Amino acid sequence: MKRRPLMSLLAASMLACGAPAMAQSGTGPQGLVILVGDSTMATLNGYGDVLCSKVVPGVECLNLAKNGRSSKSFRAEGLWDDVLARLKNKPAGLAAYVLVQFGHNDQPGKPGRSTDLQTEFPHNISRYVTELRQAGATPVLVTPLTRRSFKGETLEPDLEPWAQATRAVAQAQGALLVDLYAQSYAAVQPMGQAQADTLAMDAHLAPGLQAAQTAPAKSKFDRTHLGPQGAALFGGMMARALQGLDGVGSLFKAD
Repeated sequence: MKRRPLMSLLAASMLACGAPAMAQSGTGPQGLVILVGDSTMATLNGYGDVLCSKVVPGVECLNLAKNGRSSKSFRAEGLWDDVLARLKNKPAGLAAYVLVQFGHNDQPGKPGRSTDLQTEFPHNISRYVTELRQAGATPVLVTPLTRRSFKGETLEPDLEPWAQATRAVAQAQGALLVDLYAQSYAAVQPMGQAQADTLAMDAHLAPGLQAAQTAPAKSKFDRTHLGPQGAALFGGMMARALQGLDGVGSLFKAD
């Protein structure tokens, strides 16, 4: 009787038992992208889910951004531990990229969230970079998304200092950077206030629009968070920016 090779017997046994054969079929994950940040990136009121929809087949994208978090509170509340645990448990050799975007809630006046711009904020961002590299992931720093409040015809640049601090950390650490603040500011400035308001959640309640006359005294409208139109705009902007970065660019679909 002719003997079958041992590897053939093992493969047949796996198939009979229904066990996956990812290495042979190529159906295993080809990459991992994790989003870490605040509400402007988070599910429902940020751009993160749109960005995750733009990864190529075989790439897993996890939007772990949370509303109201800063570079300090994301760690203090244990959310960062979850990110590190996921990286520890990922398949060996799987390329992982973690996008880190903070700034909105690091600004003064937010108890438990505010950080000092000159010392604490850059230290926190640098620490994220270091720990991601130690975990075998590639950090991608992202400057904060612009707010959309105008003073006259000029978009207020209130997040520029936090964007600059993030740029400085990226340069010092040699980390990948997406300057979302600069790109989003450049996109929103020529819109003017009325058009920029269409990017918001509950855009129909924007001041100056007819629907606002019958709106409740307190609505969900603001010029920070995103509705579907804003999420599509900035999610697409992020995907295009990431396509230009070494390594991570191949994980996103071309437009």
